[in-house]
Amino acid sequence: MKHTGLASRWRKQVTVCIAFLLLFTLFGCAKTEATEAVSAAVNDSLGTVAEDTALPEKTESTESQMNITSEPGSQPIPKTEDTPVKTDLILKIDGQEVYVAWEDNESVTALREFAEEAPIAIQMSMYGGFEQVGPIGTSLPRDDVQTTTEAGDIMLYSGNQIVVFYGSNSWAYTRLGRIDGLNSSELTSLLGNGAVELIISVE
Repeated sequence: MKHTGLASRWRKQVTVCIAFLLLFTLFGCAKTEATEAVSAAVNDSLGTVAEDTALPEKTESTESQMNITSEPGSQPIPKTEDTPVKTDLILKIDGQEVYVAWEDNESVTALREFAEEAPIAIQMSMYGGFEQVGPIGTSLPRDDVQTTTEAGDIMLYSGNQIVVFYGSNSWAYTRLGRIDGLNSSELTSLLGNGAVELIISVE
C-alpha cells in the first residue's frame, strides 16, 4: 500500500510539472508573437511617417521657382577695375552748391571731361539784367538753337562761354542744363547782385 501511494503522488507531481512546462512554453510563444506584432506595428508606423515627411519630387515648377534668383542680372554685379563709374557734374555759385539737371548731349559730355582734369573756375559778370556770363576756358561742341530762356537755364554761348539766367532772353544757344529747386526770386537774389564765381567739378 505504501508503494502504491508513493507512485500515485509521484505521478501527480510529474503531471503538475508537465502542465507548468506546457503553460510556460505556451506563454513564451504568445509573448514572442505579441512582441513581433508590436514591432511590426511600430515599423509600419515609422514607415508611414517617413513617407509623409519625404521631400517632394522636383518638378518643372519647383525648378523654375528655384531658378528665379539665378536669372542673369538678378544678382548685383561686383565692382571691378573695368566697371565704369558714372560721374556727375557739381555746380557751385559763390560756394553754394545748386542742383542742376544736366542735358545728355555732346556739350555736357565735353564739359564733364574738361572738369575731370581739374575743377573749372569761371569768373562771371552780369549782363542785361537777366543773366550771368563768363568764359569756360575751352571750346565745347555746340548745337545752337534759337531759344527763349527762363530763370534757371544754363546755356553755352558761342561754344566757349557759359550763361546762367535769372531772367529771360531770346538768342541762339546750346542747352547745358537747368537749375532746379530755386524759384525766380531766389535765383535773382543769388545771381542779380553783382559778379559771381562758378565752380564746376566732377563728383
